[in-house]
Amino acid sequence: MSRSSSEVVVRAPGKINLALGVGRRLPDGFHPLATVFQAVSLHEEVTARPADGFSLTVDGLHADRVPTDASNLALRAAHLLADHVGIDDGVALHVHKGVPVAGGMAGGSADAAATLLACDALWRTGMSRDELGELAATLGSDVPFCLVGQTAVGRGRGDLLTPALSRGEYHWALALRDAGLSTPEVFRTFDEVVGGVDGEPEPDRRLLAALRSGDPVSVGAALDNDLQPAALELAPELAETLAVAEDAGALGVVVSGSGPTVAALGRSRQHAVAIAAAVTAAGVADSVLTASGPVPGARLVVTERASVGDRG
Repeated sequence: MSRSSSEVVVRAPGKINLALGVGRRLPDGFHPLATVFQAVSLHEEVTARPADGFSLTVDGLHADRVPTDASNLALRAAHLLADHVGIDDGVALHVHKGVPVAGGMAGGSADAAATLLACDALWRTGMSRDELGELAATLGSDVPFCLVGQTAVGRGRGDLLTPALSRGEYHWALALRDAGLSTPEVFRTFDEVVGGVDGEPEPDRRLLAALRSGDPVSVGAALDNDLQPAALELAPELAETLAVAEDAGALGVVVSGSGPTVAALGRSRQHAVAIAAAVTAAGVADSVLTASGPVPGARLVVTERASVGDRG
């Protein structure tokens, strides 16, 4: 009997780290984190269709830089779910990208989150969001957040999430670089240049209070990233991007995650567009996007059911 959908489409957001505290590297090689995530209106869209095996195609922003072999997080997510629930079904995945590649905005993690939800619907595995979140955490520290979206505090490796109260809408200009930064290399440089503090870092209370109040000026003043010095060490030209955005009147400017994307907070949607125009005119980014947040996490967009009947 055929019980699968004929097609499932899921959209998942990219993210900005409004604050990122990084502790000293642990013996297992990982760093304890305390971060405040905000999901923004740049999305990855994953289409899943029934297939005998597993395959992946990609189009959209920076598609030529995305691997389509077994190393891809979306394919890893599909295999993980199939193995977890013990089914033999395959899936043909197509990713339409709207989140920059290697920009510190979790595009690959959004693909994985969207794939978990899409394959769950396609195969009717019936897993809860919490169960999918547990699987997501085994794929990467940002994947669980891309499932839930909105605004959240991440602890541990960033995967232990607590929702954060956030009022209002925030408008961003995002300065992109064609040459991405390797997250492992940024962390290695952090170890050499900064070193981090012992123990678990604490979430930024000043930022959380600003988000609760819905005051963008206070949010902008509280933006912070412990990895920013390491990103600037590896890509010194980012300093000029930060300076141009500040000169354009941004309420706050920060390197997102491991970089090299620079996020500048505007007073309004129109001001974010003006900051983007200033960055473009100064020639200090390869491209500039605008986005707003917070937005929801991975969600079903389309589910088309196949007729119930014999496959043959």
